[in-house]
Amino acid sequence: MRVAMYYSNNDVRLEEAPVPEIGPGEILIRVVSSGICGSDVMEWYRINRVPLVLGHEIAGTIEKAGAGVKNLKIGDRVAASHHVPCHKCHYCLSGHETVCETLRKTNFYPGGFSEFVRVPAVNIEQGGVYNLPADVSFDEATFIEPLSCVLRGQRLAGVKKGRTVLVIGSGISGLLHIQYARSLGAKLVAATDISQYRIDAAKKFGADNAFDAKEYSPEKLKAVNGGMLADVVILCAGARPAVEQALASVERGGTVLFFAAAEKDLMLPKSINDIFWRNEVTLTSSYAASPKEHLEAIELIRSRKVNVKDMITHRFALADTGKGFKLVASAADSIKVIIEPQK
Repeated sequence: MRVAMYYSNNDVRLEEAPVPEIGPGEILIRVVSSGICGSDVMEWYRINRVPLVLGHEIAGTIEKAGAGVKNLKIGDRVAASHHVPCHKCHYCLSGHETVCETLRKTNFYPGGFSEFVRVPAVNIEQGGVYNLPADVSFDEATFIEPLSCVLRGQRLAGVKKGRTVLVIGSGISGLLHIQYARSLGAKLVAATDISQYRIDAAKKFGADNAFDAKEYSPEKLKAVNGGMLADVVILCAGARPAVEQALASVERGGTVLFFAAAEKDLMLPKSINDIFWRNEVTLTSSYAASPKEHLEAIELIRSRKVNVKDMITHRFALADTGKGFKLVASAADSIKVIIEPQK
């Protein structure tokens, strides 16, 4: 089969690899659509493990099913989680499934930027394969994983009706956060970005106000929010200026959600007293999502409560995966870039 082998953001090669063999309890998925995630182009995180096949936002059809597989059959339209929790450890039982050791060790093989992937039995047993509703396309299904992460993040950050939300960074994750916060009844949703293209996209997908990050100040947020800063600041960018803006934009008693990974080795650029003392500010983080949140994301997409279809800006055949990586890495005029491995 063909795979897009990652060596760097500027070096993704079309190569040949064996079609994975499956064993009892496993399935083989023919990948139809595979989304490029912002974490896929986080080169500092990947470079010491290359070459490898990336891609975890996948949807396709079941090509083969091993002995003992239940509730799934050849031909089913599915999406799959690359990581799954065990549902029974200390972390899972305390509601922190995404720091479970099982979740950190599980994965499908070789990666979504290939014609086929093998899904291990544990992923299936722990609820990590999802039948797609008839009215959810394969392309739309590539949003299940990123949207489920957004759901988890906003739950941990306490986004709810009547709260004000500032989203810093209006790429794919930021735009999903804008839409989901709006669906929860947030009183005001504001956003920032350094790209005019993405500033315009933030407005299109529901932000009440969208600021050029190079010109943004907390005072501008106060001017549109009744003199208040944000109850929840969601950080979807990892550069130092973005972190500084986030910490300066949270209201007393508010929460900053560190959603995106920061630049390598970046430290908090503000004193502990300035952030916390007397202000009752919460800094929190979120990572990945549980199968329950994946199912919730599927329903949000199916019901069109979150519009993902209009976020797709580019599609590439597998041989052109490198073009997609360069586009996403440059943060240029794109939102969602999808690879189609069967083309």
